[in-house]
Amino acid sequence: MAKRILLVDDERDLVFYTRLFLEEKGYEVLEAYDGRQALDLLEQETPDLVILDVAMPRLSGWDVLRIMQDDERMKNIPVLMLTARTEDADKAKGWTLGVTWYQTKPFELDELAIVIERILAIGA
Repeated sequence: MAKRILLVDDERDLVFYTRLFLEEKGYEVLEAYDGRQALDLLEQETPDLVILDVAMPRLSGWDVLRIMQDDERMKNIPVLMLTARTEDADKAKGWTLGVTWYQTKPFELDELAIVIERILAIGA
């Protein structure tokens, strides 16, 4: 059965092209374009991984991550923070809040695929 990834980013082009790439790799991809939509999906679905941007409308990635960490059903879902936030303070905040991996934009899709494979292998 294909691993399911929830891809959360308000950049629709990024979501579109990343989804196509990940589907070619054999993943099932769910999409959300803001933090509130992501949480709504997480109430209905339990993906194997969440790829989460920080700067989004309605709820930031930080807010989503905090809510996930406080929810028994969501707290064990690995989170790959994928963001343009490159400051050390932002990275430290991500690690402190419990991200599994912190990846900055811009990124190479092949590199992202390797990170995803490693995260999913650890959780398997």
